[in-house]
Amino acid sequence: QVQLVEFGGGLVQAGGSLRLSCAASGRTFSSYSMGWFRQAPGKEREFVAAIGRSDDYTYYDDSVEGRFTISRDNAKNTVYLQMNSLKLEDTAVYYCAVDLRKYGNSWDVTGSWGQGTQVTVSS
Repeated sequence: QVQLVEFGGGLVQAGGSLRLSCAASGRTFSSYSMGWFRQAPGKEREFVAAIGRSDDYTYYDDSVEGRFTISRDNAKNTVYLQMNSLKLEDTAVYYCAVDLRKYGNSWDVTGSWGQGTQVTVSS
């Protein structure tokens, strides 16, 4: 089973940028799609972005389209989330996940989750 650890969260002012990283263990990283989700206080966990196993596709939630970029480096077993033009409403715990499946407009994670990293956007 792939183990995931997120890095890069923190406190940033609105309009600023952060880059999250998610390091995966295991030799089968390149066999799986990867994604990012987030959960704000009092809200359900929501999909943010996904990337195919060979970078063959990317998907974004409408709320982050044009501001966030997901990428991966299979040689480093790492997936990234570059977040630009951050807004107050981007404040959440961000989780990476492995092996995502898209069903209509929703996403299901059949692999493992990371422990999450806090992103706080201040005014």
